[in-house]
Amino acid sequence: MNSKWVRGAIPALLLHCSIGTVYCWSIFSQEIADYIGFSKGATEWAFSFAIFFLGMSAAFLGNIVERDIHKSSLIAAICFAVGMAGTGFFIYYGGMHKGSMLALIGIYICYGLIMGIGLGTGYLSPVKTLMLWFNDRKGLATGLAVAGFGAAKAIASPIMQAMLSGLGEGGIYKMFFILAAIYFVMMFVGHLLLAKPSDWHEPTASEKKPSIMEVLKTKPILNYIGIWLMFYINITCGLALISQEKMIVKCLGLASFVGIISTVSAIFNAGGRLGFSAWADKMKDRNSIYKLIFIISIAFTGIVVITGGIANGEGNIALTVLVLALVFLVNAGYGGGFSNVPTLLSDHYGMGSISAIHGITLSAWGFAGLTGNQLAAWIVKTFGKEVPLEHKLSDGTIETIMVNPTGYQYVLYVTLSLYIVALLISMLFVRKTATKSE
Repeated sequence: MNSKWVRGAIPALLLHCSIGTVYCWSIFSQEIADYIGFSKGATEWAFSFAIFFLGMSAAFLGNIVERDIHKSSLIAAICFAVGMAGTGFFIYYGGMHKGSMLALIGIYICYGLIMGIGLGTGYLSPVKTLMLWFNDRKGLATGLAVAGFGAAKAIASPIMQAMLSGLGEGGIYKMFFILAAIYFVMMFVGHLLLAKPSDWHEPTASEKKPSIMEVLKTKPILNYIGIWLMFYINITCGLALISQEKMIVKCLGLASFVGIISTVSAIFNAGGRLGFSAWADKMKDRNSIYKLIFIISIAFTGIVVITGGIANGEGNIALTVLVLALVFLVNAGYGGGFSNVPTLLSDHYGMGSISAIHGITLSAWGFAGLTGNQLAAWIVKTFGKEVPLEHKLSDGTIETIMVNPTGYQYVLYVTLSLYIVALLISMLFVRKTATKSE
């Protein structure tokens, strides 16, 4: 088999399909909260911390990835598996000691900090390697790996749900122990296989290599700030909408189809990562993809805002289709934003320090992880009011759920404004020009 698949694509998928399961948190967060005796809101911070430390570890450990992908991929495998096993232990402890702050803080540290370090190093490690192996199709290569990160939730969700129901009493912490072992094996195999092309030469410690700031200053600094900001805004808007996705779907009267729609959303997320990045390979300027993502997001968000699609969608097929199209396309654009960042950066700043620059840029993901979900939750809590909505369960009984259609519409007002700002940044500040050294 061709080396670029064995040494690049397959290990990248093994790593990203493992760490991408961090997005499965919503599947079991309520069960964890009930098991350890805390509110769902308290446990949700574990996920926010995981994304924050993903970004921070990528930013601060990018130079390690740049120098030695074998060391960084091993760090990723160990930290991710230890963090997952540790989360299982503190869930077990929390079940034995209901309401224990030690259990909650332990989950924050294990799922948030330790797994977060594994996420950041694991996410970065294969990206530059892929771009080196697939030099003529960089977008396709990075899209393939990052699509694995996006598809991980769709693949793992039914497996996790089956484990939760099949493991009996204490299934929630047993699941974490089992998955820790499985994902360690997958990531360790990826670590063993991952290798850069033999003809690529990384500068040794004794060789002079420009600093990150020296590389960034080869372009107007507003160029990099623009890339960072539009990446941050795209993630913030995506998380804001995705975090409210289930409740929006219920507002449309589709409560029975939440699981199916969530899976379709995950497929669009993964498809956007692969499709938008492969499409960008054919463009003169990869920034055009971001303009396209923002224009699509603005158009569909605007239509749903004007029509009041969330509030008026129940029983209206046309509005329901519009709202679902918005959810799916935002998921695709959210994913496409991730897969195009490393190739956009390489086009602007070259391949020499791409892992370190990409790592710093992923700090935007870290901050968005703290702001996106929390912003949407605050808007929904502050604006509008909850109203009862009845829907029929599969067994024919009627369930009443509380929804806030006005609050969800206000989330769209904010994301629409932010998407417009991101489009302006993309058009005015992110421009592909010759570097000073050229």
